[in-house]
Amino acid sequence: MAPMPYVQRDTTGAIASLHRQANDAAPEFLPDEHPEVQAFVGRDAFARLDADFVRVLEDVIDTLISKNVVNITDLPAEAQVKLFSRKSFRERRNSNSLRLFGDGDLNELVANDPDRAR
Repeated sequence: MAPMPYVQRDTTGAIASLHRQANDAAPEFLPDEHPEVQAFVGRDAFARLDADFVRVLEDVIDTLISKNVVNITDLPAEAQVKLFSRKSFRERRNSNSLRLFGDGDLNELVANDPDRAR
């Protein structure tokens, strides 16, 4: 995105448009990284969409594992660790969450996986 640091505000004070050059309607300068500019161009919304999409991917992986389509040990060790960390966090927040790993430790699961011994 080309820098457009000059803002025009609406009657409520919210940013209504961004401009490359100052003019009578857009005299105020704000840097590109200013939170209001970021929100106006949708970067906050995009970050929320990314976080929501990660949650969808976790749910898809949970479903595939619960239906025995994929084993957690089929995934790379780094992916297992990340999934376990997120799953543990979610389980602490929601006791009704699907448990991918049971009560065991991920390192124990990875260490006991015969495919990882190769």
